[in-house]
Amino acid sequence: MEIIISILLGICLAAAAGFRVFIPLLLINIASMAGYMQLADDFAWIGSIPALIVFSVAVVVEIIGYYTPWVDNLLDLIASPLAIISGILLSGAVIIDVNPLIKWTLMVIVGGGTSISFHLLTAKTRALSSLFTGGFANPIFSTFESISSIFITIISIIIPILGIILVILLLCLLYYRYKKRKRKKELAAMPAV
Repeated sequence: MEIIISILLGICLAAAAGFRVFIPLLLINIASMAGYMQLADDFAWIGSIPALIVFSVAVVVEIIGYYTPWVDNLLDLIASPLAIISGILLSGAVIIDVNPLIKWTLMVIVGGGTSISFHLLTAKTRALSSLFTGGFANPIFSTFESISSIFITIISIIIPILGIILVILLLCLLYYRYKKRKRKKELAAMPAV
């Protein structure tokens, strides 16, 4: 049962990394340093003081960048590979006592796949927002993404099952909003009769 919970936690943390790359890493670092959670031996460095400093600076830079119009769209390009790496690291850090082959397969497919899926949905939403609002609505999306990343990470650490339910609900919400905007764009592009 502990293995299943650690895999669910890895999925949730990877989803949080899809919203913000460094917030879940910082929160996992803090939880580990506070003794609230145990990290896998190979990933114990995530719970170190140097990692705390690096993740803290990265979070500040990431948040400021996402509140800067049009820089946020550039950050989405840079953050795509970083989201995959962060999802892999986060899932690997919490999946404990699993055969290394299975663990690395889960890290890459589930961790990296989950984080990039969430990241691409948010990047598309931001791109559409930039197109339709000139970037003025992007800070609202940035706030939602940061809060979502923090909330998913904290809930997942405390109650992984609730975290996975939240991730599924957020995925459905993001997909619904994306489809709604796409439909609206298609209707606007149709010639008037």
